[in-house]
Amino acid sequence: MIQMQPNEQRAFTPLRIGPLTLRNRFIKSATNEGSAKGGTASKRLVQFHEAIAAGGVGMTTVAYCAVAPDGRTFVDQITLDRAQVPHLRVLTEAVHRHNAAASAQITHGGCFTFVPPQDTPRPLSASGGFNKVGIMSGQWRRQAMTSADMERIAGEFVRGAQLAREAGFDAVEIHMGHGYLLSQFLSPLYNRRRDAYGGDVRGRARYPVQVLERVLEAVGKDMAVVCKISVTEGTRGGNSAEDGAEIARLLEAAGAHLLVLSAGLNIESITTMFGSSFPKENRTQVGNPIVALAMLIQQFTEPKNVQFHELYQLENSRKARAATRMPLAYLGGVKSLANVGQLMAEGFDAITLGRVLIHQADFVDALASGRIQTSGCTSCNRCVAMMYTPGGTSCVLGTPGDAVLNATPAAS
Repeated sequence: MIQMQPNEQRAFTPLRIGPLTLRNRFIKSATNEGSAKGGTASKRLVQFHEAIAAGGVGMTTVAYCAVAPDGRTFVDQITLDRAQVPHLRVLTEAVHRHNAAASAQITHGGCFTFVPPQDTPRPLSASGGFNKVGIMSGQWRRQAMTSADMERIAGEFVRGAQLAREAGFDAVEIHMGHGYLLSQFLSPLYNRRRDAYGGDVRGRARYPVQVLERVLEAVGKDMAVVCKISVTEGTRGGNSAEDGAEIARLLEAAGAHLLVLSAGLNIESITTMFGSSFPKENRTQVGNPIVALAMLIQQFTEPKNVQFHELYQLENSRKARAATRMPLAYLGGVKSLANVGQLMAEGFDAITLGRVLIHQADFVDALASGRIQTSGCTSCNRCVAMMYTPGGTSCVLGTPGDAVLNATPAAS
């Protein structure tokens, strides 16, 4: 067995975030698993997160729990309402059996949705106008949020966090990245407001900060409250890494317990998010025609043949690290124990993992035991399109998810 270096060893020590202590510094990132038919968590979703908890992570994150029906991007996404609590409690209890923590990613899609809104004529966003993502679903325009809309949706985030607590989650992750509603306020590409909620970075961050403060007030003594941000939007006219560092400072001042440092936007710069181009297989095998069209459009707008490299967001994330003293979780291209040691040495507090855990659920335990030094994940991105298959997200190099379990409610 290879002896770990001190910085590598540090990743396996406990981490305190708010009222929560994680057994180690590895966090499963939120990745849509395609395992919530009709909005209900499935037995397969429980199986997926339990395997990752058993595999050694400190905390696993359940992706995209919409705080309201109009907050969904697709029909088959978890909506945090009372009916979902028993199903989600099955999941959290399964995770807790393995001494790991469970986090619910709470979010609202804003104008990034393929679901017609029920409460408003058009999808809501920071500003009104042409809706790029709406090309694919006939929702060509977005509607600027009023003060009443902002108050209502902030209340929905609070209610979502309270329901997550009731379901047994140890943390909530407020999604402020990737082009969803709170990201639309942060981004100069979407936020053209002329009131106190627009303008410079501080103005654009005002509403996301208010949502954070409301959630902290409601559940912050009982749960870790995490924010996920795009440290850079990776596209012309979007937030730079310097803007991301300022956003991190503002969220630190508001009391966030941890920031997860992601990058990119779903429509404009998905290559920035994943660190490499998507293979053509992803664009031809998606059964959902709206999603297939979205991927086709991205094929013509995204940079071509971007090659993956490890720690691809390190340079941008260093700016957020230099700007803050709060706990930060690095995300982007971690594939080896050496990567982990480098990030610990550079002052990051946690390591957030996605594709490597889809490839190998016990990746963390395998590193700890010395069984492996590097992941076998090829970073091909084909797991992303697998969420649209009957069995849900899985690695194409492994066994597909069980389609029967994926269609069975967790608490049934």
